Amino acid sequence: MFAPLSERHLPVTQTALRIAAGLMFFSHGAQKILGWFGGMGPNGGTAQYMSRFGVSGVIELVAGACLVLGLGTRLVTFIASGEMAVAYFWIHTGGSGQIWWWKNRGELAALYSFVFLVFAAWGAGPWSLDAWLARRRGAA
Repeated sequence: MFAPLSERHLPVTQTALRIAAGLMFFSHGAQKILGWFGGMGPNGGTAQYMSRFGVSGVIELVAGACLVLGLGTRLVTFIASGEMAVAYFWIHTGGSGQIWWWKNRGELAALYSFVFLVFAAWGAGPWSLDAWLARRRGAA
């Protein structure tokens, strides 16, 4: 019914997914750390840096920004994937006593974890600062 995606379109789709996931992840960190987008909780506050929400907010803010730019992608997405796995099992599963995402409301954490794991394996792709830096090193 649908033709497979052409090889020439893969960089565009990889870049679009990387930027979209990075912006969304960044917004969660900006909420927790900077109080943007309504902040945390009913009063729109921010997390204390050394709390579990503060640490996760810093990871989300930095990894999200790096992912949008495609900078240090393999490392930051590996860390972010681990953070989301911890969030799924510690916060969602541990808080509800339910392992299944439809019961513990952890589908976003699980999906982020796997998307970031893919980027840890793939890298940022050809339209990224990682690729630009690699080209500069190769030309030098």
